[in-house]
Amino acid sequence: MNTSVFDLAAVNSLDIEAFSARLGGIFEHSPWVARAAYAVRPFPSIAVLHATMVSVVAHSGPDRQLALLRAHPELARPASLTAASASEQGGMGLDRLNAEEAALFDARNAAYREKFGFPFIIAVRGQKDRAAILAAMTARLDHTAEEEIAAALAEVAKIARFRLDDLIVADKAPGPAAGRLTVHVLDTAEGKPAAGLQLKLYRLADGTRIRLGIWRTNADGRCEAPLLSGAALLAGTYEVVFDILGWRGVPDVGFYDLIPIRFRVTDPAAHYHIPLLLSPFGYSTYRGS
Repeated sequence: MNTSVFDLAAVNSLDIEAFSARLGGIFEHSPWVARAAYAVRPFPSIAVLHATMVSVVAHSGPDRQLALLRAHPELARPASLTAASASEQGGMGLDRLNAEEAALFDARNAAYREKFGFPFIIAVRGQKDRAAILAAMTARLDHTAEEEIAAALAEVAKIARFRLDDLIVADKAPGPAAGRLTVHVLDTAEGKPAAGLQLKLYRLADGTRIRLGIWRTNADGRCEAPLLSGAALLAGTYEVVFDILGWRGVPDVGFYDLIPIRFRVTDPAAHYHIPLLLSPFGYSTYRGS
C-alpha cells in the first residue's frame, strides 16, 4: 500500500488502476475490494468510502471472504509482512516478545488455525495491550465457525478504517446539509403508520449494487433521521427495499414480500421524499416533499 497521505478529492480523481494501487492494501492482499468500490465514487467522506468497501466484502460471498481472512498474517510470528501489518504489530510490540509471551502466542495461533482454518485477526491498534489480545484469542476459540468468521470480518473492517485514516487526510467540516432522503410508510388497510418496518437502501453504479444501510420505521412510519443527507447524498441511481413480509409477520396475509423502489437523484441539494402507501394487495408511491 502506498503510504503517502492525500485528500479525498485526490482519491475521487484517480482512475481505476491508480485507485486500486493506492487503496489495494486497505484490505490485506485484496485489491479486488478497492476495484469493486471504485464504481461508487465520488465518495463524500472517509466514512462513506469505508462503508462502501465493507459492503463489497459483505456481498462478496463466502469463498472470497475466506480468502480475505487467509490473506492475513498470524500475529507475533516471523513472516514477510506488508508495511501496514508490520507497523500495526510493531506498535503493540508483537515483534519483540519475551520467550514466555512468544510461546503463548504460538500455542494459541496454532489452536486457532487448527479449529478455523485461517489466522486469528484482530485490530491490534484498538487493543489495550498484548494481554488483551491473548485474552481475545482464548475467548474466540469458543466460537462456532460461523460466529468466528463474522467476528474476524468485523475486525478486518476495523483494520481497514485505521488504514484509511492513515492514508487520507481527515474530512473537512461539512457545510449546511440541505439535501436529504426520507421515507414515510402508511398502512392504508389499518389507517395508521406502518411502524417497525425494515428497509434497506442501495446505490447502483456501473452494475455494482452497494448497500448503504438498514433502517426501521418508528411509530410514525418514518425513520428517526434521513437515510442520506448533506454530502452523503450524491447524484445517481438508488433503490430502497421495504421488507413487507417481515413487517406483517404472517406469510398468508398480503401479496408482497419485498417492495423495491428504484429512483434517481439528480439534484443532491434537494429533498427527496418517498412515501409508500400499503395495502395487503397493492401499494402506491410518489415523490413527496
